[in-house]
Amino acid sequence: MVGYPEALTDPSYNGQILTFTYPLIGNYGVPDTSVKDDYGIPKFFESDKIQVRGLVVHELSLTASHWNLSMTLDEWMNNEKVPGISGIDTRELTKKLRTGGVMMAALVVSDSEIDVEEIKKQLSSAPHYDSQQFMDEVSTKEEKVYGNSDKSVVVIDTGAKNAILRNILQMGYKVILVPWNTTYEKIMSYNPKGVVLSSGPGDPLNCPDTIVTTKKLIENNIPTLGICLGAQIIGIAGNTKTYKLKYGHRGQNKPCVNLENNQVYVTSQNHGYGITPESLEKSDFNLWFTNADDQTIEGIKHKTKNCIAVQFHPEASPGPYDCKFVFEELQHFMEKGTHAKE
Repeated sequence: MVGYPEALTDPSYNGQILTFTYPLIGNYGVPDTSVKDDYGIPKFFESDKIQVRGLVVHELSLTASHWNLSMTLDEWMNNEKVPGISGIDTRELTKKLRTGGVMMAALVVSDSEIDVEEIKKQLSSAPHYDSQQFMDEVSTKEEKVYGNSDKSVVVIDTGAKNAILRNILQMGYKVILVPWNTTYEKIMSYNPKGVVLSSGPGDPLNCPDTIVTTKKLIENNIPTLGICLGAQIIGIAGNTKTYKLKYGHRGQNKPCVNLENNQVYVTSQNHGYGITPESLEKSDFNLWFTNADDQTIEGIKHKTKNCIAVQFHPEASPGPYDCKFVFEELQHFMEKGTHAKE
């Protein structure tokens, strides 16, 4: 019902066609893309552009009403030259995805009869999502600094949402955003209190440089938090394996169980890969969160180091905000002052 400006600009959706199951989308329009918050970060969006390849909705609202309205959803997508299609039975489409899992797809609109076999042929020869390299498109090309605190946190950008930066800034730290393939030595030259591995799209094995860096961060006990793709990278660096989920976890209402207090939290999620449960036993991690729906791994804690990771989005945006305490866990590590110096 809500959250499409955030979802469409989430870099984790890069390279994908996104479909919404709620039948009417766009009724509150889109806010002003030029508005920045106090840190100079886009206030209402998770990146500086629409990240999806296409959008599928049942009914597109061509009129919109909201106090913060700048344009309609249709106008926004047209401005950014991102295709969309409406009039689709999105719930029937969802049933197909629930049965067959995520799959390659194409958006086709025509005044004449569509040659379905030709479209299938084109799809079969198109680059498959699993093989695509996303980092050159979603990661920053150069270091960016936000805030002016004397305490800094380095965020390794594998497709970071703006809300991750905002949550760290609100805790009183300066954020240094660095490219996905930044070396451990370069990161430590900033003398950070901690490091966050961001969310992002695609297979974690396509980020080998980040995995190498993460291994060194763990070995040297640098306080580290992984989110989404970052969690999978941390898992691999700590001797787990990863796999592609049949359906992926995407949405604002995914229940996760904190095994430390047996409490269920409602989380926002957007990931297509996960940590293989069987590999956790011989790894460096203990299980922290599980998914209440399918019992997949949703959070891990290192057995001896200051390192935690979650598959869900504690930064929320669009919500819910139940799990912001994950950032406080990182802060606890950072303020202990126990990590090794080079």
